[in-house]
Amino acid sequence: MATAGPAPRSELRTARTPSPSAVGALALGGVAAASTSFALALASDHVPQPGLQAALMAWITLPYIFGGLVAWWQRPDSRLGPLMVAAGFAIFLSTLAWANGALPFTIGQAFDLLPAVLFLHVFLAYPTGRLQRRSERLVVGTGYVMGFGLELVGMALGGFGEDNLLELTSHPGAAAILLQAQLVTLSAFSLTGIVMLRARRRSAGRPLRRSVALMVDACPLALVMIAALFIIGAFEGPGFETVRRITFFAIGLAPAAFLVGLLSARLARSAVADLIVELRAAPSPGDLRDALARALRDPSLTLAYWLPQFRSWVDLHGRAVQPPRPEHGRAMTLIERDGRRIAALVHDRSLGDEPQLLDAVSAAAAIALENGHLHAELEARLEELKGSRGRVIEAGQRERQRLERNLHDGAQQRLVALSLELRLLERHFGEDRVAGARLRHARQQISTSLDELRAVAHGLHPAVVSGHGVAVALENLAADAPVPVRLDVRLPERLPEAVEVAIYYMVSESLANIGKHAQATSATIGVGREDDEVVVEVIDDGVGGADPEQGSGLRGLADRIEALDGQLRVWTPSGGGTRVLAEIPCAR
Repeated sequence: MATAGPAPRSELRTARTPSPSAVGALALGGVAAASTSFALALASDHVPQPGLQAALMAWITLPYIFGGLVAWWQRPDSRLGPLMVAAGFAIFLSTLAWANGALPFTIGQAFDLLPAVLFLHVFLAYPTGRLQRRSERLVVGTGYVMGFGLELVGMALGGFGEDNLLELTSHPGAAAILLQAQLVTLSAFSLTGIVMLRARRRSAGRPLRRSVALMVDACPLALVMIAALFIIGAFEGPGFETVRRITFFAIGLAPAAFLVGLLSARLARSAVADLIVELRAAPSPGDLRDALARALRDPSLTLAYWLPQFRSWVDLHGRAVQPPRPEHGRAMTLIERDGRRIAALVHDRSLGDEPQLLDAVSAAAAIALENGHLHAELEARLEELKGSRGRVIEAGQRERQRLERNLHDGAQQRLVALSLELRLLERHFGEDRVAGARLRHARQQISTSLDELRAVAHGLHPAVVSGHGVAVALENLAADAPVPVRLDVRLPERLPEAVEVAIYYMVSESLANIGKHAQATSATIGVGREDDEVVVEVIDDGVGGADPEQGSGLRGLADRIEALDGQLRVWTPSGGGTRVLAEIPCAR
């Protein structure tokens, strides 16, 4: 069992929420940027279908800027919002290349490939805004060098026409080769980004929450289109403009998917009110889990309860629960009350990006989880008690087996040897009738003691069960039974010894009760295997009326069988005979 759980979720890192004036200024800047792009496209002398091109750019610019502002406002601790805003304005800067003037054209051309790298950065950094692995940082960092640094080198070599103000030397051929290398490399980086996203999904598992799954599916689509666009552009393939339009459309879907996720999170937080109403009805522990899953919109949610006396987590049924590993796509949020942990929510890792929702649901559920905690604690104690009872019976059985072996190998053997010695003495004093009579009497007493000792040893542990199996042992019992017995044993193979011993004692005790109390004329014993259980039944035609709670015989049998996770039932109507039925699991 786990000896410790995760530490309580600490306060989120304090991050500064953007001021309303800053958000308003950036929003107005986004509108101005989109408007400027429209104006530049319509006035340009080198942009084909300027209206459509401008509309597609606005389709990317505005969602990224406004979506980023919403994300920044809602989750100031995440870097994703500012990163999205930067991507939106980078798209605007790239549209300056549509201008007829040399200065805006030069600025726009310098930023021409940078948005593609920013999009890759956004997709790989979703949802925290932070790149998780060193390989991701390497790809994105190299992408910035290829997309912006080498773009400036190409412009310095005299590429991109006469309006390029950064030209230092005229080598347009070299600039063209460099541009081709840039496009091929960035295409490869986009495909690498898809591989990284897929690897992340495989290691963490597919998100079970729909809003997260939507965003995860939108990112690879955009990266595929970017890779295709760059390859076609590098080798001047056909259909470049068509592919570019499809690519822009696909890129614009990502912030839309992110906004859907934000809306879903807000709706989920509004569901906390419904949760509180449900909790007022004091739901059962099982219904409580369902209510929490609905409030968090996570069907995979499970509950774990902390038992301080065991220093472990258990589920509702008292079974041990291991804290989840983050790489498996699961996370654990502690629920505390009055400074002590009582339970934890085990949920989809994506919920970690909605701390307010988790806080609200945890606070609402804290009181209700007390009942579940008590239930889980009771189940855990029952499991511990069941295991303890099984261990006690097993230890007792081992001790009984040891005593039986010691009696057989010790006292019985010595008594047999003594009997043989007395027989020899009887022959030696054959002519002395008095001595012979006393020796014969002594041998008879020894024989009686041996029978009694064998009976005691047999009662301690039926060695015939260990040596020959329960079927042979039951045949011996039936042969010595006080009434005629019909025996039907159908077992295709040996059972675990503990099960066979329990069957033997059950039949032995039942036959003893039949002989003492039942006034029966016959009995039937049936033993058979049904799936993963062995069923044992003893029926007599006696007077009935036996009480399983009176005396220690049947009660002791019930304890022995229940220790094996089995069940013992007795039907004993007065005047109608007695039926004893045991069902014992015996799966191997």
